[in-house]
Amino acid sequence: MTSIRLEHVNITVSDPLKTAKMLDDLFGWKIRWQGDSLGGGFTVHVGTDTQYLALYNPNDTISAGDSSYRTIAGFNHVALVVDDLDAVEAAVIKAGFTPTSHADYEPGKRFYFDDHDGVEYEIVSYV
Repeated sequence: MTSIRLEHVNITVSDPLKTAKMLDDLFGWKIRWQGDSLGGGFTVHVGTDTQYLALYNPNDTISAGDSSYRTIAGFNHVALVVDDLDAVEAAVIKAGFTPTSHADYEPGKRFYFDDHDGVEYEIVSYV
């Protein structure tokens, strides 16, 4: 079978550069590319050398929708694996976000937080 890995996920956000800075501050991610998007708008690719989030804004009026968990094709959350859950949680709090839904589960631990656009992040540690 062919090897498969996730390269990126594309998310519509209010301010791609603001969200990219938040991800850099929290996770040490770097902007890989930024510029005009196909069909208009502006996109920032932020992440590692092999994986990233594409943060898109159509440069038009947009609004938040209903709960993604109750919408067909809704985007629910981004899950990120970290080595030091406590350190990341401290950084999340310092950035002004509120960690929620802490849980220990086999085989790891996790918590969630919503960013300034309401994008939900699940932070997981298997250590």
